[in-house]
Amino acid sequence: MANKKARQAANRANKAQQNGTAAAPAAANGTAGETSAAESGSSVPVSPVNTSINGSATPDVAEGSPKEPEQAVAETPEELAMRAEKVKESGNVAFKAARYGQAIDLYTEAIQLNTSEPSYLTNRAAAYMGLKRFRPALEDCQHAATLQQASPSPKTLLRLARCQLALGSTIGAASTVKDILSIEPTNAQALQLREKIKVLESHVKNFETARGKKDWGHARLALDKCLQAIEGEGGEVPADWRIWRVELELARGNWESANIAANDALRMNTNSPDVLALRGLVLFLSGKLEQAKTHVQNALRLDPSCEPAMKLRKRVRDVERLKEEGNVAFKAGKFDEAVEKYTEALDRIGEAQEEGKGGQIRATLLSNRATTLLKLSKHEEALKDTSASLDLSPNSFKALRTRARINLHLENFDASVADFKSAIQQAQTESSATDADVRALRTELKKAEAALKRSKTKDYYKILGIARDCNESEIKKGYRRESLKHHPDKGGDEEKFKLVVEAHAVLSDPQRRARYDMGEDEDGLNDGGGMGGGHAHMDLSELFGQFQGGNFAGGGFPGGGGFSSFGGGAGGRRGFQSHGFPF
Repeated sequence: MANKKARQAANRANKAQQNGTAAAPAAANGTAGETSAAESGSSVPVSPVNTSINGSATPDVAEGSPKEPEQAVAETPEELAMRAEKVKESGNVAFKAARYGQAIDLYTEAIQLNTSEPSYLTNRAAAYMGLKRFRPALEDCQHAATLQQASPSPKTLLRLARCQLALGSTIGAASTVKDILSIEPTNAQALQLREKIKVLESHVKNFETARGKKDWGHARLALDKCLQAIEGEGGEVPADWRIWRVELELARGNWESANIAANDALRMNTNSPDVLALRGLVLFLSGKLEQAKTHVQNALRLDPSCEPAMKLRKRVRDVERLKEEGNVAFKAGKFDEAVEKYTEALDRIGEAQEEGKGGQIRATLLSNRATTLLKLSKHEEALKDTSASLDLSPNSFKALRTRARINLHLENFDASVADFKSAIQQAQTESSATDADVRALRTELKKAEAALKRSKTKDYYKILGIARDCNESEIKKGYRRESLKHHPDKGGDEEKFKLVVEAHAVLSDPQRRARYDMGEDEDGLNDGGGMGGGHAHMDLSELFGQFQGGNFAGGGFPGGGGFSSFGGGAGGRRGFQSHGFPF
């Protein structure tokens, strides 16, 4: 076809020369100009020309003679068509050699010379497809099909369908293949492409169904298959699919994957307000409030009416404000107010499954509220918050530390020790933790291990019915209460009474209490000094004699009738003085 067009153009050129009106066609980039006999199959005289740098033709002149000014020589449409064919042929040579970039340049030149020839567009589309640049290839195929008007070539349509499939447009690809088969029902390539389209359509449908059911595992599997189908074609992942991936990773609570997917989507759609807002949401749920605000502001600069960005901006501002107000109240010791502020912030964050149940920012606020509830001695509520926080962010050393402290208060010693050990391990790898944090955690771990050890032997705090952080006054009250309860003359258990005296002896002495709290062996009956010294083998009458210098004669027990003895005969042991125990 090229040679035929070239011969026609050459014949017209010969006639024009005979009439004295022909001008030599210009050479373009060394690929166009008069066709040689060897290339075209015809014998055509070639006018001698020189080619300038910009591709325009200039007549040869004798060396050293003055040059005449260049004059533009108009080419006839036939001459332009002939030159376009030559350039196209050069493009075909480059294409066959897989020099797709060069082929694209040559086909582009041919298109510029002859804009009405659809084959140049489809050839350039093929070169774009060789470079996996399906979007410009799609545009060329669509333009070519428009030029072919009512009878588009199946070859053009086939390339169009492949581009549509590679770009994830299953509806468009299916429609185009249908058009091909209406022209050539047995077109093997079209039939094969139709099967690929059906497979991809089924994956997309499976994804949408699973997402609608919030079945994130199956949704992820279906989306992966969609991506594999596109990658199999060497195609470009659609922008919608990139957004799907971000939303899916958010719903599954995979924050690192969500961040990677959001960055990928933003890189491919830099000026998309919706993608910027989505990236901002990922940052917000990841607890990076400042960065989230920046992305939201950029989205609103591109589109002031972007609804997702406007809603997110308000959420970020509200949560940031309430969180700070809660922190200020906590530092001021206003714990009830701090709980209120943290609760309001948690309400603004929400716990939608599509947003990873609130993400790391929710985990942080739950941990803050748990710490505050612990200050208010609301241990069960605090434990519930820390467990919820750790479900969202399992590696937070602060939440682990808080839960360890709560478990210690609740006497869940094994759980407390395990949490302190986990907190230390996480703190050693977490950038926000300091060496001082790790040292403090080790100290608390030692206390928890001591409490665990005591729980298996004698727990003096439990014996007196007092908290581990009790003060001196509470120790005295506990001693008085438990002594009255377990005194043998009041029907109590003598062994339990001995433990009460032993516990008081240790806990009422600050130094002995400190050693006891650190897990050192402190037996209240093994120290010869102070109250309780040597009591393990002392007669109870002698023990009570030490309370009041040995003078118990005739006394009554406070709050009820006196007792003449305990455990033995009436005259064997002395009663208490009427003014009772010196607690």
